[in-house]
Amino acid sequence: MLVLASRSPRRRALLRAAGVAFRAVAPVIQDEVPPGRVSHPADYAQRAALAKVRDVASRLRPALPVLAADTVVVCAEEVLGKPANQADAKRMLGLLSGRRHYVYTGVALVEGQRRLLGVERTEVEFRKLSKEEIEWYVATGEPMGKAGAYAIQGHGAALIGRIRGCYTNVIGLPLPKVMAMLAELEGEESNALPPR
Repeated sequence: MLVLASRSPRRRALLRAAGVAFRAVAPVIQDEVPPGRVSHPADYAQRAALAKVRDVASRLRPALPVLAADTVVVCAEEVLGKPANQADAKRMLGLLSGRRHYVYTGVALVEGQRRLLGVERTEVEFRKLSKEEIEWYVATGEPMGKAGAYAIQGHGAALIGRIRGCYTNVIGLPLPKVMAMLAELEGEESNALPPR
């Protein structure tokens, strides 16, 4: 049985869609994206995912494989976390409008002493948005609680001009990378078994 260290309904839905059997346990630590700039967003996302795994794994008896992810949105070297309020969401969407940005998701998978880490980067380009479009989108309520103030799988799809890379990464969990990591972990387990 896999344990997903996450509060995110989106990550849970993606794992379910992939047919992965799991139970979710919320980490006690919060998603804390530092304000301003992060010099190495990929490293930051990996460290944050690993911190979630360690938090949940430390509370499990017996030890089970634990998966966690952390997503960071970066535009013009500014890290965009979850908007504090509607005004902050409008500011973020204005920054993203007509520009390219990058979504980094760090993934950590730990079982006992075995640890697999990965990071996925996706390039997303927004259309040029009018003030009215930004007002409409914020009024839907969807930007709240989302890194970068948008959800590509919802109304936010209308804001996107182009995407290069993994779509599910932008939702918050790069499924191809996760499935490869799970297969690698299972392969290690089978290699550790004595011959019959």
